[in-house]
Amino acid sequence: MGVGRPVDEDPLSRLLAPPPNETAEEREIRLRLEAEARMRSERIDDQLRAEKAALKKNRPVKVLLLGQSESGKSTTLKNFQLTYCQDQWEAERASWRMVIQLNLVRGINTILDLLAEEMAGGPAPAVGGDSDVSDDEGGYAPRSGSMLHFTGKHRLLKLRLAPLRTVQRDLEMRIGIQAGGDVTDVISSPPGSPVLGARERRPQEFFVRSATSWKQTLHSRMPSDGTGNGTRYQDAQVRETADIIAGCAEDMKAIWEDPTVRDMLIRKGIRMETTPGFFLNDIDRIAVRDYEPTDDDVVRARLRTLGVQEHRIRFNKGPAAGSEWCIYDVGGSRTQRIAWYPYFDDCDAIIFLAPVSCFDERLAEDRRVNRLEDSYMLWKAVVSSKLLAKTSIILFLNKRDLLEQKLRSGVLIRDYVHSYGDRPNEVEHAIKYFQQHFKDILRKNSPEQRPFRAHITSVVDTKATAVTLSVVQDGIFVRNLKSSDLT
Repeated sequence: MGVGRPVDEDPLSRLLAPPPNETAEEREIRLRLEAEARMRSERIDDQLRAEKAALKKNRPVKVLLLGQSESGKSTTLKNFQLTYCQDQWEAERASWRMVIQLNLVRGINTILDLLAEEMAGGPAPAVGGDSDVSDDEGGYAPRSGSMLHFTGKHRLLKLRLAPLRTVQRDLEMRIGIQAGGDVTDVISSPPGSPVLGARERRPQEFFVRSATSWKQTLHSRMPSDGTGNGTRYQDAQVRETADIIAGCAEDMKAIWEDPTVRDMLIRKGIRMETTPGFFLNDIDRIAVRDYEPTDDDVVRARLRTLGVQEHRIRFNKGPAAGSEWCIYDVGGSRTQRIAWYPYFDDCDAIIFLAPVSCFDERLAEDRRVNRLEDSYMLWKAVVSSKLLAKTSIILFLNKRDLLEQKLRSGVLIRDYVHSYGDRPNEVEHAIKYFQQHFKDILRKNSPEQRPFRAHITSVVDTKATAVTLSVVQDGIFVRNLKSSDLT
């Protein structure tokens, strides 16, 4: 039996070992070829590293907008577009006219439904869709004091404003259908009936799907038959809607400003002013035949979109001039949050929006859950994610203006946030308290140490938000350069 090889002999070493009985000349040739091979390998490695760096440098900066539903994500995105994409913003401005008209009409129809139920002696209604209810333990504000006194004036206003129900239905149909939606998607609840009785099922708020380009479709309406008849019909619809709304302007103002109606809303604990897409204080300006949306109108407009919206913004000024950002506005309702996680991969920055005005509100999806507590839980889930350990996270404590309105109206934070204790019921103290809680959650749950970056915002204030976005943009740009090893 022959002598075996040692069991610990490395096969690769044996393969790379010089051949036995190698001459000096053969050795010189072998070493020269090995050196050339190493140089080629190093050049390839250098090229791959350069290509990777160039790819990272030229790759759009990926930014996610996160937060619960109605936290201000879409409004923040509009502010980005207004500040950095003026041409696109101007091109799409007219597309928002119908949405703003829908917001106005829907607000009036909400009041009409509440009024009809109250006059019929029905139960105090639950507010669904796009209305907010200020409740403590999921109940409804009790009727207090003397009975409300309704007159023939209120019955007449209900009758004269009845056409607005059809207007709401038509606007929802036109926005939804022209955006490529199906009729079953568009009519998600009876037109003009966003409010149902306390024991009835809450209707779903009208929405469009994120996969559709409703703004472009409404802006550039094309003839359906090549003759221009389709466009003429659509233009006639637009004029008819404007005529009906303008004809109802005085009655809309009358019902909104009516003292009995205001008393009814107060008794039900409903603050219309805090609802998304609130335009009832702008009836004189919007309910006219030649209405054109302002920048502030577009920023304040409310249109619920299901799914993830992707927007690309190329900066033409500031330190980030020439760079491109890809901003994702992801849905904030509970059913849509599962869609967040695939977007965490390769994410450069997250702007997390937490509405500080919602301390006394409940989630529409689950009336047992306080909205502020839900924001805390979402924030904890985001900052504790190992996928986001290297990601820059910026907190927007949003809706400062609505918080101030609530506190001025006499709402006490300690009635809803028991840990607030005897601290002053003032805006600055409240924000400081909420901000510290978010900071503590970050410190305790972040997988790696990272700075706490927070901004107090009211994203419907376009001028103030533009300043905030400039600071955020510069910070994200610099940190992205450092992560790319380019500074």
